[in-house]
Amino acid sequence: MNKRGHVLNAVLLSIGLGYVLDPSGDVTTFATIAEVFLPIVLGALFPDVDTAFGKHRKTLHNLPVLIIFLAHPLYHGGNLQWVWLGVLTHYVLDYFGSRRGIALFYPFSDTEYGSPTGVTTSSDRAEAVTVVITAFELLAVALLVHVLPQYLPPTVRTFVVENSAFLV
Repeated sequence: MNKRGHVLNAVLLSIGLGYVLDPSGDVTTFATIAEVFLPIVLGALFPDVDTAFGKHRKTLHNLPVLIIFLAHPLYHGGNLQWVWLGVLTHYVLDYFGSRRGIALFYPFSDTEYGSPTGVTTSSDRAEAVTVVITAFELLAVALLVHVLPQYLPPTVRTFVVENSAFLV
């Protein structure tokens, strides 16, 4: 995926997540969207910083980097708890949406993993693929939040419990 696809995905995911966390549709929903928007967009763009140094789709496109972003909110909390979701969605888009894939186990292995369903970044279908992948991501998030909240990271689970009157 290209930068435009990652931004589109992050924007749609932020809006969808706002409604998943607070489906009331009133001002609190929009406040939730505003709270998750910037961290998710920044997280979605972060892995491509490796185009300026290192090996693109290797240096910052791997599981050790994702683990760091998942661990950070456990120790520091705050609004950065949503950056990991942006990073994860970037990986999902590059894995399923592009032909090249990503080096999930770098620096231990240079092998790039990807899905055969991907398209080239310059394809006319890239945006459609991005929207379809985003829809599946939102479905997964909704299932986690409303059906399997025990599998959410602890800081996210706390946020969901504190900020949603719609969850049991």
